[in-house]
Amino acid sequence: MKTMQALRLEQFGSPSMLSLQDIAIPALGPGEVLVELHAAAINPSDVKNVAGLFNASLPTTPGRDYAGVVVEGDATWLGKKVWGSGAGFGMVRNGAHAQYLVVASDWLSEMPAGLSMEQAAAVGAPYVTAWTALIDAARLQAGETVLITGAAGAVGQAATQIARWKKARVIGAVRSGKAPGADAVIDTETTDLPAEVKALTGGKGVDVVLDTVGGALFEAALKSLGLDGRQVAISSAGTRRVQFDLVDFYRGRQRLLGVDTAKLTGVEIAGIMNALRVGFDEGIFQPPSIRTWRLDQAAQAYSAVQKGDSQARQILLPRMS
Repeated sequence: MKTMQALRLEQFGSPSMLSLQDIAIPALGPGEVLVELHAAAINPSDVKNVAGLFNASLPTTPGRDYAGVVVEGDATWLGKKVWGSGAGFGMVRNGAHAQYLVVASDWLSEMPAGLSMEQAAAVGAPYVTAWTALIDAARLQAGETVLITGAAGAVGQAATQIARWKKARVIGAVRSGKAPGADAVIDTETTDLPAEVKALTGGKGVDVVLDTVGGALFEAALKSLGLDGRQVAISSAGTRRVQFDLVDFYRGRQRLLGVDTAKLTGVEIAGIMNALRVGFDEGIFQPPSIRTWRLDQAAQAYSAVQKGDSQARQILLPRMS
């Protein structure tokens, strides 16, 4: 029996609950391929998964985002470099924090030629979330203005690049930080968000809000919308319950949209990755900063994500001994 090293979660809790184990390399089912993993990112959702927030089926190997080479299965994919963010990885099926991963062949997307494995693995969930929110849900158009809360985070930075690619104007809302690539930046700790947005838009408000924060910032973001504005919610920090003026909302003909990328299918994710590849191949998108770790350092890497380290994406290197 051929084996591989994999992170295993057998009981929910802190990152210290993860253990590195030797397990069997999984056999392929119909329509599946085996990917030798060269890099795999750790997302905040992976940390939440380990903590038990998603009620994953245990035991499991966590990890959504990956880059690697197809080594077994469909002959048309053999030897190709692939990247992705799996549907249900770490929750209903084993994920990417291992040396090998089984993937359905129609979930595959070929990597951009100009990215390293580590850079490609760092793209996944943040860009898929930003694309789903701005392009699929909000239908962002050229010439529109979008407010991105949490613009300094991984999803915020990805959304800024996608919005600029679509020729939209970006206002980044941050908490005492920077919003790389934004046309204007608002510090939410020292500035009244709706008032500053109105000042920056000639009193009109923005066309779209991508709210990556939610919670206490939700209502202020909603007040920043103009007529026929669309607000996309992807998270809610601190509290799940929010409030807003319903009369102002319907008089403004506004729309509130929810996005949960955990509901996307593998085929849908592959389609988004294919669309993103064009932006990277053309040099429009720049890969995130990264910090790499061995698999046996996974607990430390998970802790860095848990503490909110947004300066770099934490990347595991499964092939590094």
